[in-house]
Amino acid sequence: MDPLTLLLLLPAAGAAVVALLPGNRPSLIRNTAILAAVLTLAYAISLITQFSFIEPGIQLHVQHVWNAQLGTSFALGIDGFSFPLVLLTALLVLMALLASHMVTHHVKGYYLLMLLLEAATMGVFMAQDWGLFYVFWELVLIPLFFLIDRWGGKNRQTAALNFVLYTMGGSIFMLLALLMLFDATPAHAFSFSAMAEGAKQLPVGEQVLIFTGLLIGFGVKMPVFPLHGWLPLAHVEAPSPVSILLSGILLKMGSYGLIRAIEILPAAAQAMQGVLFALGLIGLLYGGLLAWRQSDMKKMIAYSSVSHMGVVLIGISTLNIYGMTGAVYQMVAHGLVAGATFMLIGLLYERTHTRDINDYGSLIKVTPRFAFLIILAFVGGVGLPSTAGFVAELHVLIGGFNVWGWSIVLLSLGVLVTATYSIRTVKHLYTGPVRLDMQQVEDLRPLEMMAAGTLIFGTMLLGFYPTPLLDMMDVSVQHFVADHALAVAAHLSGDVMP
Repeated sequence: MDPLTLLLLLPAAGAAVVALLPGNRPSLIRNTAILAAVLTLAYAISLITQFSFIEPGIQLHVQHVWNAQLGTSFALGIDGFSFPLVLLTALLVLMALLASHMVTHHVKGYYLLMLLLEAATMGVFMAQDWGLFYVFWELVLIPLFFLIDRWGGKNRQTAALNFVLYTMGGSIFMLLALLMLFDATPAHAFSFSAMAEGAKQLPVGEQVLIFTGLLIGFGVKMPVFPLHGWLPLAHVEAPSPVSILLSGILLKMGSYGLIRAIEILPAAAQAMQGVLFALGLIGLLYGGLLAWRQSDMKKMIAYSSVSHMGVVLIGISTLNIYGMTGAVYQMVAHGLVAGATFMLIGLLYERTHTRDINDYGSLIKVTPRFAFLIILAFVGGVGLPSTAGFVAELHVLIGGFNVWGWSIVLLSLGVLVTATYSIRTVKHLYTGPVRLDMQQVEDLRPLEMMAAGTLIFGTMLLGFYPTPLLDMMDVSVQHFVADHALAVAAHLSGDVMP
């Protein structure tokens, strides 16, 4: 069996085993699911030995034709854009499962759905056929809907329905765009390469129309303003481990899909470069300002995710090496930071039953381990030096200045807003008068500290030593930017020809 198919099947097989276990053995179910996640992460890491850092194309490629008449195939592959996100997915799912000890009802269904969610998400990042990509994209909705609807808060049904309606609404635009592109492809195939060849024959106006449909579909998941309405409610009502995956992985599906859309529609991306930049800036500032206004910590982190994904969109909009490198690096950095923050706030909520920062005070005396890791998580969210966010934002800043000049200074304003609400939250949690009702709060347990500490350590490691991740994505980014420039130049020269 080829490596990527095996990687895809590991969590799915784990879900099948969990389904066969007796429902009255919650510890066995939990340990089995964690073991499946450990094996998936270990195997994903082992693929680094088979991944070439100097090969720009798709690696470990496998393709099996599904329907020759429709042009669909089971095609998987990884490159410098997708492989870091595959590793991030495997890591965050494991950490989310380790933090899921508070789930005490319908345990089998919960862990089964979490593993299926991992398999579907990895399928999105590894798919090399737009038909297969769309199948995995829609499959992600099923476990997420039930995870929010069955294990969420009091408004969980509304949150789950909002999430599904928003995402399916965006998916309709994506599907229509893909069908238009398929119709224009001479080979009548859904593979990434065939679609890219077919798109070259389209005029810029039609490319822009198709790209807009894909942007709406991917923008809902990122989320791009004003398509973000589902995010705050979903984050607040979802169980904390699911929030880890929502913010840490699911948002990256949208930005990853947008990068793939730019690959096949370079002329449209060039024509809409200013629109992408404007949407990124709006998301950066709007998300940051709304996060600043929140007293509910989960809502605050949800809106901060809108702000951080604005940085990703700004980096993508530059269409140059620095900006694209910063965008992909920010996707990984935000996945680690958001995952750690949601985990810590969720664990704190389980102990105190409140997410309002005004209900806390002087917890540093009671929960020093919580204090240490939460402060580091917010430092990583701000993107201060020595964190992965700093490396990402620096690349985006340089890439943005090369294209947009001094307009990119607004990125710094977004960082200042992030610093403001981060400092305010830490102040409310760990300074001020001692609250008697908070003096019996239990500090982090060893397993919880290991899970959250692993994500914080990853953030710091990628800040101090960014070379491995930069090397992993460097050749793919250079190849992407060079191909984009050539495609745009060829399209422009073709447009002026009689």
